[in-house]
Parts: sequence; structure tokens; C-alpha cells
Amino acid sequence: MNGETEPGWLPAGTGYQVALHGGRVVARNASGARLKSLPAALKDDPVVLDLRQLREWLARHEAECLAEVERWMVRGLPVTAAVLARVWADEAWRAALRDLIVAPCGEHGPDLGRAGFLREVDAVRGAGVVGLDGESAWLGPGPYAVPHPVLLDELDELREFAAELDVRQGVAQLFREPYRRPAEPAEQAALLHGYATAHYSQLRHATSRAIALGYAVRGGVARCRIVEQGRAIDASVWLGEGDPGAESWTGPLHFADASGRAVSGAEVGPITWSEGVRLAAALHTGRTGTSE
Repeated sequence: MNGETEPGWLPAGTGYQVALHGGRVVARNASGARLKSLPAALKDDPVVLDLRQLREWLARHEAECLAEVERWMVRGLPVTAAVLARVWADEAWRAALRDLIVAPCGEHGPDLGRAGFLREVDAVRGAGVVGLDGESAWLGPGPYAVPHPVLLDELDELREFAAELDVRQGVAQLFREPYRRPAEPAEQAALLHGYATAHYSQLRHATSRAIALGYAVRGGVARCRIVEQGRAIDASVWLGEGDPGAESWTGPLHFADASGRAVSGAEVGPITWSEGVRLAAALHTGRTGTSE
């Protein structure tokens, strides 16, 4: 089986067995030979239909786990040891969490000096990591943070170290592009306007791209809400309104608090700045005449 786990076979039809393996329903005959494709006679078999429904549920579950872990990272949400231990037993959760850099979370944020790549979870010892110095350690009772990459120094060196460890992150952390805020106000202002006037031949293309990237679109505006240290800030970019088939040009990046009050780039936190610029950059990349 080339190191693969043997699937759990279930009887189906007359003389067949079926299983869910590698994301698809597979079959074997009465002699145990794996078939290249599912026989037509099994197409509407109740067991096969159940397995297909299970496959769809598993796909949704995996996507939900990835989205939730990404939310922990983007919002800086602390995760208790009890929660981590409970979800770790689930293969989908484990795939989303394994190899992410985690750190003990204190009153003032993650303790990056103790951060490491998550490799194991124990109900008593907490998160087991390979530290950024290459040493294995248990981080204790938690809670833990999944630091946003904009908080990580020497990111290129961390990526090289991750390659040496054969790190494979389900949620893009090390390879989620961080956008660091310039120190000078003039440079900040230039960046807020730097991704504006991205041209789309049709407004629907801009709207579709924003939605496909997971951003909310309402009233001609694409936006994302970032919660950093308990403060909610909306990052938004104007897409246009009116005829979906008409041309459109994006506007500059804006930040606003939950009441709608405009907030300057200097007032937002590093994660909020990074995620806002990420929104503007993604819309700019998809403009007419470009491809990814």
C-alpha cells in the first residue's frame, strides 16, 4: 500500500466492497482487487451515497477548522490548553494546527521568546513544540496564541528553518505575506493610496474577486473586520456601484472603528494594518490585464 493506511471497507451491491479513501469513494471486487473506477452498478447504492455525503461533510469540516484557526491568528485570540487538547484528537483540527508557530499568551500578548512549531498536545503538559532554537519543549498550561506573521521577526530565516524541519502548515502563517507599517506618516499615507485606481473592466469582476477572497461586500465596498487586542477595526476599499457590467476603479484603503469613525493608519495595530493592506493589495492584483 506504499505506506498508505488501509481504508475501512463496507459491503455494497453484490460481491463488492467500498470505502472512502483519498477523498473519493473506491471499490474492490469479491477477490479483494482494487478497481480503477467505481462500477456503474454501485452508482446509486445506498452505502455509496452515504459515503459521498460523508465526504462532503468532511470537506466542510476541514474547511471550517482551517477558517477557525486562521481566525485565531488574525484576531490574536488566545486558546486554552483544554480546548487545544480537545480538538487535537480530531484529524481535521490536527491538520489545521500542526506545525503552526504557537506561543504562550500573556497579559501583553504572545511570549515570542518561547514560541515554537506545534508538534504535540498533552492535556497536562500543554503544547509540545520544536522551539525556534531547534529544541523540543512543553509550553505548560497555556493559554496560547497563534502569532500573526507580522509579529514574527526574521521571517525569512524562520521559513528556511521550517523547510529544514519539513514543516507543512495547513493554515498559511509563515507564508502569509505580512505588510509592515512604515514609520513615517507620509509613507503610511502613500501606502493607503498606493493600491487605489485598480481598473476592472466590469464591476462584477471586482465584486466577485473580493467575495472569492472571503471579504464582505456591501454598498459597493469590500471590507474586513480585524479585532486586535479587543478593538474592532474595519478595513475597507471602494469597488464601485451601479451597473455590474460597467467599468470600475478601486478606491484607497480606509480604516474605521465599529461606530464608523475614520481611524488613521498610525492609530491601528500592526495586525490590523497588515490585514487591511492585504485586502487592498489583493484587489489591486486582480485588476484588468493581470493574472496570478
